[in-house]
Amino acid sequence: MSEDALITREQRGNISVLTMVYRPYNLLGPKLINAIVENIEAARDASSRAIVLRSGLRHFSAGADLDIFDKRVAQGSGDQSNENRRLNGVEFLRFMELLPIPLIASVHGVCLGGGLELALSCDYIIAASSAKIGSVEATLGLHPLLGGIQRQVQRIGALRAKEMSMLARRYDAPTLEKWGLINLTVPEEQLEKATMAIAEEFAQGPTVAHAATKELAHIAVNDGVAAADEAMARVQAPIWASEDLKIGLASFRKNGPGLAKFAGR
Repeated sequence: MSEDALITREQRGNISVLTMVYRPYNLLGPKLINAIVENIEAARDASSRAIVLRSGLRHFSAGADLDIFDKRVAQGSGDQSNENRRLNGVEFLRFMELLPIPLIASVHGVCLGGGLELALSCDYIIAASSAKIGSVEATLGLHPLLGGIQRQVQRIGALRAKEMSMLARRYDAPTLEKWGLINLTVPEEQLEKATMAIAEEFAQGPTVAHAATKELAHIAVNDGVAAADEAMARVQAPIWASEDLKIGLASFRKNGPGLAKFAGR
């Protein structure tokens, strides 16, 4: 790893583990977003069947890089075109959400502001029970800028989403699991083991079908169930040509359900 690397990428079988090490607190801005995109593309090109996004520092992410906001205030605009970023905020979240590979966010320490929006772009969020999570942008005179508000509304409803973004509190992970914002909380000492177990479960699944599931879910939450119904035939078409379907059907006939060893293609 070079001294100026923002992320390390480790291949564990067919799982890519991306570890953010952008000191001091993995502050989200063009530099870190560009590094995430670059490393996810590398994981995709390596035929990874699941990707873990985690932190190698004390916290998952303490929020956004405030230097960005100073520049935008100076120019009186939220324009991102001069920030040397490959993708703007909304484009970045859509890149994550439509990536045809399961993404697992593994959260410890604090996960605030843009860090929470980053976690919300993943397909599964596992957090240490000691983690503190929140949309704290209101303390700066802002609100979540990447799309966190609407993604909170999707998961926990408008009342809770407005509470999170307007009161700017830090919540414990078990509370947000109960609300449905995150999937699972575990004791901090079990986080890595539990994360890899979940990632392995995703990685052993039918990858082509998982990609279709992600796309249909994205269509449903953004355009409605009717739009997802209309898109189903197109989105599902690759499944019928997949090796995994042939493997799954053959395994079911021979051994019953749940024993197929999918190839990921």
